[in-house]
Amino acid sequence: MSRLTIPAGYKMPLTNNELQRAIELIHADFQHNLTVRLNLHRVSAPLFVDGATGLNDDLNGVERPVSFDIPDVGTEGQVVHSLAKWKRLALKRYEFQEGTGLYTDMNAIRRDEELDNLHSIYVDQWDWEKHISPRDRTVPYLKDTVRDIAGCICDTATALRNAYPVLTFRPDRDVYFITTQELEDRYPSLTPSERERAVCEEHHTVFLMQIGKTLASGIKHDGRAPDYDDWELNGDILMWNPVLQSQFEVSSMGIRVDAAALDRQLTAAGCDHRRSLPFHQMLLNGELPQSMGGGIGQSRLCMLLLGTCHIGEVQASLWDRETVAGCEKAGITLL
Repeated sequence: MSRLTIPAGYKMPLTNNELQRAIELIHADFQHNLTVRLNLHRVSAPLFVDGATGLNDDLNGVERPVSFDIPDVGTEGQVVHSLAKWKRLALKRYEFQEGTGLYTDMNAIRRDEELDNLHSIYVDQWDWEKHISPRDRTVPYLKDTVRDIAGCICDTATALRNAYPVLTFRPDRDVYFITTQELEDRYPSLTPSERERAVCEEHHTVFLMQIGKTLASGIKHDGRAPDYDDWELNGDILMWNPVLQSQFEVSSMGIRVDAAALDRQLTAAGCDHRRSLPFHQMLLNGELPQSMGGGIGQSRLCMLLLGTCHIGEVQASLWDRETVAGCEKAGITLL
């Protein structure tokens, strides 16, 4: 059963019809802002990939992909978890030059997702990837890109408030940067989730860096697959959600592994068997462009800017009976 939280006195400020128009506005405006600020161009992307290529994102390494046999192709298809690896290969295939990149609508099914107000088995993201120079594999370049994305969110929030004055959410344009180790040092007695809540309540817009590596305590703040983000040059964009009174992850992103980082992280994660996969061979041989990229949750962003308390209010998915009944009792419409 999924976990359901309904804030006291919650009421969606827009009608169901207005909500659909507002979602349309967010999609159009944010996509435009993102392409201009990051110099991106739209491409088509797969819903599924060949399970034998190593292209599917392994997330935390325990989630099961939705798989199916394809008799006429003679292989197993896997519905994507995300396009983290596919995008980097696409930069090469589509011949994107340094300083330019791609974005696409990514739709995924994550069957093992633990469902709650923020998590659904259906995932929709703006997935983006940018060809960068080796000299741009730096923390300052990462931070500048994070500020650009935060600016896109703030600009879209302004356009939304202009169209629907009843909406009041104003994201903070100033980004507070902190590493997972610095966060652990600051709040050693709290869990990783509690640390995120504490820092977001104080600073509202936060970029939490270096996710995936083992901390001084011997634990990881959160898991990251070893073969796309460089654990030294990645992070999550978190914003304070005033409706749920909690931290709210909008994006996971980072500068991608080069050959040295991939070699180091495969060993650290106990994933040396992946070295023989086609994608990983190309990376280790230096045949793929240096890149950075991430995913920005479409329904997540709509939730935040529209002030809804449940992701099912802005996307169509499947929910257990208790969640459906609880939302119906509270007057919440699940799509």
